[in-house]
Amino acid sequence: MGSRARIAEKASDASAKKRGAAHAIPTRDAAAARADILAVATEEFAMKGLSGSRVDEIADRTHTVKRMIYYYFGSKEGLYRAVLERAYEQIRSIESTLDLNALPADEALRALVRTTFDYHNKHPEFVRLVMNENIHHGDHIGHLSNIKSRNRTVIKMLRQLLDRGIAEGIFRKDLDPVEVHMSISALCFYNVSNRYTFSRIFEKDMTSPKALAARREIVVDMMDRWCRGR
Repeated sequence: MGSRARIAEKASDASAKKRGAAHAIPTRDAAAARADILAVATEEFAMKGLSGSRVDEIADRTHTVKRMIYYYFGSKEGLYRAVLERAYEQIRSIESTLDLNALPADEALRALVRTTFDYHNKHPEFVRLVMNENIHHGDHIGHLSNIKSRNRTVIKMLRQLLDRGIAEGIFRKDLDPVEVHMSISALCFYNVSNRYTFSRIFEKDMTSPKALAARREIVVDMMDRWCRGR
């Protein structure tokens, strides 16, 4: 066999081994790699938005290659949508762990509001992702097939909670669970989305443990009083 043929044969063997190694990656490693990409992409999209983020940077930070990211998610937009879906899935998952039925309706409502407030505060990237998606008029979230069914769970949970409160004579009868959910979200969201501008304008620290604890209870009390009505 000539030298050229041997070189070609070695190159072919190396290529075959490389392809075989790629196919032999354990499922667990693939899942871990995908999770790592989503975690880093969440930070990038939250800080820079969809247009400002670069797949190259996400690949560098996750020690992978762009080709692998496209293999998992199809495109930059596909990765962004996966990040959005994961973000909503996480907050719905936290809500589902609450055993609200074990509490009287008013205490259950207060527990839900506290949990929502704490989640927003601990996950400002969620708030920024939602703000960025609103810049895009919700175009990408509309492509997530499971997003509506996942978010219906919190409305169903609230409907049951409110019905219990009405039956117990605690809550007023005209409460709409979607309006209650929107009000809770708005009050908890604002403390993260506007913390820097509000702090600058009014010279008020919105991030200290004392300030957060005080604001948290104000939000809880506002929702409790509103649901009780007169």
